Amino acid sequence: MEIVFLNRLSKRNEQGQELFAQVWIGQHDGVWSAGWSTQHSLDESTDDLWYEGSLWQELLHVYRHELALKMAEGYRPLIHGVFHEQEGAAGRGQTLQKLYCYSDLFPRDDVYEQLTMWRRQKAAAERKAPYFIATNRLLRLISVYLPHTEEELLELPGMGQVKISQYGPELLAITTQNDRTTPFPLNWVTETLDEEVFLSWLYKQKETQYKQELNKFSLTKTIIEGISDGLTLEHIGLKAGLHRREMIEAVEHLDRDGIDMEKLIRQELVNVSEEEQMAIWSAYEELGDTLLKPVMLRVYGEEQAAETGLDQVYERLRLIRIRFRHQVASDRHAG
Repeated sequence: MEIVFLNRLSKRNEQGQELFAQVWIGQHDGVWSAGWSTQHSLDESTDDLWYEGSLWQELLHVYRHELALKMAEGYRPLIHGVFHEQEGAAGRGQTLQKLYCYSDLFPRDDVYEQLTMWRRQKAAAERKAPYFIATNRLLRLISVYLPHTEEELLELPGMGQVKISQYGPELLAITTQNDRTTPFPLNWVTETLDEEVFLSWLYKQKETQYKQELNKFSLTKTIIEGISDGLTLEHIGLKAGLHRREMIEAVEHLDRDGIDMEKLIRQELVNVSEEEQMAIWSAYEELGDTLLKPVMLRVYGEEQAAETGLDQVYERLRLIRIRFRHQVASDRHAG
């Protein structure tokens, strides 16, 4: 095997002893492999094979996820750039990450609960999804740093002037009722946060990110292979461990990513009459494709939709909507 990448890492255990390991990527006859070697002595080590296969992109997803786990445990590389990507942000970007880190390490759950209750009430009153009011991360920042003025609110990432004009007084009504032990401005966070603690937190965030990317890659691969093999949505879902509704969502996401889903759509609609498909298409032309319920009511009506099965009806609507949006985009491009 030809080693194309090798790096040495080390960490100190609780007894202060320095532990060493190596991470590597190799290639032989078109087969890629990646792994980890924990060194016990100069001539003794334990090897862990992370990946062996033909796909470089798949190797990178597995490699990055496994390496982030090791670095979250405290291992640090001799040479930087181990993730084979543009390394993390500096300056303003790192300052923001440290604000997030501190808020995760020193939570104020009592205040956070007050803020999430306020968000639920506000979302219900305005008929919006809660994350449109404020994300969990933003509420966590507010609960920890407890701004007392609109100027202090503006120091938090995610708080702009528009959001402050909408919700600032209500947020401050909550935060000012709680005692705080840290001041504004927040430049003290960078000085206070231990660098090793921050790095371990950062690599845990990377581990979560890489895990999501690996799952997405694996699902994409399973769906593409299933379509190539002529499998139905049901069978692909069984291989991927997803329910039909989750599979439809995955198909929509992959279509937006530019992957051709027409073969699968054609197979899933084979038992849907041309007349029914044209009725759905016409409803989209008249009502638009943003909301499905008006289209469902126009084509089927509540009674027929219930008889057919709402899940099945909405599945057909979503599959035909993919085709419809492609046609609209094609017409717009041609025009």
